[in-house]
Formats: sequence, structure tokens, C-alpha cells
Amino acid sequence: MVLTLDNKHTNIFYSILFTVDVEDWFQVENFKPWIPFSSWPSYELRVEKNIHRLLDILDSCDVIKTDKNKSFQKPQATFFMLAWLAARRPNLVREIYNRGHEIASHGYRHQLCTQQSKDSLKKDLIDSKKLLEDTIGTPVYGYRAPSFSINHSVLQTVRECGYSYDSSYNSFALHGRYGKMNLSKNGKKEIAVKIADNFYELPISNFKMGRYIIPLGGGGYFRLIPFPFFKAGVRKVLKKDKAYLIYIHPWEIDPKQPKVEDASAFYKFRHYYNLKNTDSKLAAFMATFRKYRFMTCHQYINKIIRTYED
Repeated sequence: MVLTLDNKHTNIFYSILFTVDVEDWFQVENFKPWIPFSSWPSYELRVEKNIHRLLDILDSCDVIKTDKNKSFQKPQATFFMLAWLAARRPNLVREIYNRGHEIASHGYRHQLCTQQSKDSLKKDLIDSKKLLEDTIGTPVYGYRAPSFSINHSVLQTVRECGYSYDSSYNSFALHGRYGKMNLSKNGKKEIAVKIADNFYELPISNFKMGRYIIPLGGGGYFRLIPFPFFKAGVRKVLKKDKAYLIYIHPWEIDPKQPKVEDASAFYKFRHYYNLKNTDSKLAAFMATFRKYRFMTCHQYINKIIRTYED
């Protein structure tokens, strides 16, 4: 659909960073006790079908036009690719890129950064970056740690490996695997935190209510929180920060994926809850915030750099 809006009702200077952590249903951290890395080649790859559906949802919100007929690009997103998948589906990576989206790294084999040695982590960061760059023929600028397993040491290693930004910090402290960092002393523009010259952190967007953090960044929280409350929280984040960053996984729109029956009831609840409604909730999210500028993380970083220079 083409969305024709006048200037009075557009919010094109507010940014939404729609991000996708590209991993398949059997590669998630919660299932590792039952699905080790060595068994991955034996499982059905469903990621291609799910990515095509996400691309179509993004394309369904076509060009936004002002009353002066000035066109803005259709929604663009950042896809943090697991290099293990990219090596097996290079044409899918190229299709994502050719449809106007950013390709960034999600590591090679979904190992938690905080459980790797520095040498192992550097190899993972460098190898995944090179594979993706060779696949699309253009630089890869961004990285997201599996399960947001970030800390200051990991962040420094990401920078050393040639990335321009990281998007791994999730401030929701009640999740045991999420990394801990204190970024309060760093300079900040909107949601971008300046770590060093030409290197930024783009945290997952949550909503702070007094002492409490409400997890509004996406993933399982997007599936769990009723949509009216979720969109109200997103509006508050946008009003405060002028930008909002959300993430989703391709398997979250796939209710027919195989079941890992041996997994614990808790992990099965976290993984499978409300999968059948994610597709429609995502379409509702896109429609609700269609007046905002959906841009890639790299585009947003360039915008922030210009504000620093000004």
C-alpha cells in the first residue's frame, strides 16, 4: 500500500530501527542443551520462507509521500545475519541486501560472547564479517551479540575487529544471559551512545518507569505484551528519545515449526508462546508507526554523526 500523508501528520524526523536477528528455529540459545551445534546440519532450514515473509511485510508499507510529492524510501531494516546460515543461503543474503536492507553480523555459530576467549571471539567476529562482505560485495558495519551477551571487554573487541557500531546492549536486567554495562558516562544522541571516535552502541529500546525497566525491545516481549500496551510504550520511547529500536527473529512468525519436545516447559513457553499471532501483530506495528522513518542502523549512525559534527 502507498501511504500518502501531508506534512502536518508525518514524523519522518523520528526514527524506527527495525532489526532482525537471522537465526533458525533450532539455533536458539534456549534449545542448546537438546540441540548441540554438531547436529545443526541435520535439521530443516525454515529461515528462507520466514525471511521472505518479513520482507513482504516491510514492503507492504510502500513509499511515504508528503503533500509536495517528495518521496521517502520504503521502510528499511537491518538484518543481523548468522554467518553459518549465510554460508548455506548466500542468495538469501543477497536478496535481503538487494531489496534495500542492511546486512550486519550476528556472529558465526551463535556462541555467547561472554563464554569465549578473546582470541576465539575475534576469530568469530572477523570470519563472520568477511563472509558477509564477500557475499554482498560491500562493507559490513554492525554487529549484534547472540543473546545480547555483551560487556565492556567484548565491546572493545568488536571495535578492534573493524565494526562501526554494536547493537547488543539490552538494559532489561532480569534476563540472566544479557550482558551488563554502564554507559551513563558516555555521550549520547537520541539512542546512540558514543563509545569512541567512529564507534557507537545502539541499545535495544526499553522503557524506564521509575526504578523498573519495561522490556519493549521486541522478541518474546513483543509476543507476550498485549499490543495496545506495547504500542503505548513505544510512543513514550519515541517521544523521549526520538528513536526506537526493535528486534525480531524469523522463527517468531513460524507457528508450524518443529517442536523440541525434550526441552523444559519453561523454555518451550518462552519459545512458542503466541507464535500464531506474531505475523498480525507485526503488520499492526508497521501500520501504527507508518508515519515514522524506518531506517537501517548504519543510516541512523550516519545521521547521528552529522549531528555531532554540527
